Amino acid sequence: MARNFRRQRSAHPIADLNVTNLIDLGFMLLVIFMIATPLIQQEQTVGVNLPTVAKAPQAKVKPDEKFVAVAVDTRGFYVDNQPTPLTLAQLRSRLSALAADPKPPVIRIRGDATVPYQRVADLITEVQKAGLTRVTFDAKTVP
Repeated sequence: MARNFRRQRSAHPIADLNVTNLIDLGFMLLVIFMIATPLIQQEQTVGVNLPTVAKAPQAKVKPDEKFVAVAVDTRGFYVDNQPTPLTLAQLRSRLSALAADPKPPVIRIRGDATVPYQRVADLITEVQKAGLTRVTFDAKTVP
């Protein structure tokens, strides 16, 4: 009687998935998003020290609304985060150009907390003279 000393072949495919690389990738993406999110949420605007107000409920904003930020500080007026300040006459021409649009934007007034109130009042007057009726005021909220 002949014996067969061969072993049974155990070369079947391994059905396990190595997820170590996927976990490393997931943690790397998590770290990237944790670092990038505060930078994205930071508003790229002229650095004005906004006044503080108490928190209040806000009205819903339509997704198709266009907003234009007009900031005022001790050096002058800024429209849409431009780096150089405008004079009152230059601001007047920029606001009239914005009012000429078929759908005028909402004006976001960003007044520095240390600027005299008269400068903010001058800005409000120019916005009204240009015929822009939709205006919001930006401020820091405290809980």
